Amino acid sequence: MVDKDYARNLRKFGVRQKNLRAIIVVSAHWETTGAIHVSSNPKPQLVYDFVGFPSWLYNFSYAATGDRAMAQTVAFRLQQAGVDARLDPERGLDHGVWVPLSMAFPDAVIPIVQVSLPNPSRPETLLAMGKALAPLRSDNVLLVGSGGIVHNLARLQDDTPDSIADPWASEFDTWVREQAGKMDTAALVDYQRRAPNAAAAVPTPEHYDPLLFVMGTALPSDSVIDVYEGFRYGSLSLRSFALVGRRREDRGY
Repeated sequence: MVDKDYARNLRKFGVRQKNLRAIIVVSAHWETTGAIHVSSNPKPQLVYDFVGFPSWLYNFSYAATGDRAMAQTVAFRLQQAGVDARLDPERGLDHGVWVPLSMAFPDAVIPIVQVSLPNPSRPETLLAMGKALAPLRSDNVLLVGSGGIVHNLARLQDDTPDSIADPWASEFDTWVREQAGKMDTAALVDYQRRAPNAAAAVPTPEHYDPLLFVMGTALPSDSVIDVYEGFRYGSLSLRSFALVGRRREDRGY
């Protein structure tokens, strides 16, 4: 079931984006060993990389296009920053991409390029990736990290209309938002030692890592605004936020 309030807020965010040239996304659901991969298929297929969900999700369509030229630019900038990167003409868009973007940009008219996460996880690589791609923000390119601040499927509860967030999950979620608001990237990198309930909130790093990519894109003039704050299933955080630059334009979330 889609959270209608979540979808509505993502759509409000999307409407505020004007004249976007492309969207570049790092998702929790694509990790590669060795080189970072950059999707370059001009007509990427959707990847239904999940099981046990309602049947309509497996029939969902989102006619997004890719952009080979933008993919080449992304790969080049990563390589210039010392991050081994290569084009991947076969990769489609996983649900970490098409679920939120279909809510924010339902018309599917903005080209999308997906970038993989490094495996094993390396915070310094994630930050370097974000820094390498940050200049694209000034060229009307939206940089997106799609993951989940708290993502522990083993601790999900029954989802009811009046359910509230588990305290341990809420504490970690709030801590992350506070550090992001202060642009304290060092604290966010060191979350395993500094954050409350980190082991429960982030049992594996792939859903947290897109946050570090986004923080790597930050510019000195940036501040943070909330796009959405809330939980489902007691501990599944749907928190989304955006970096806003001097011109008060949203450039990432």
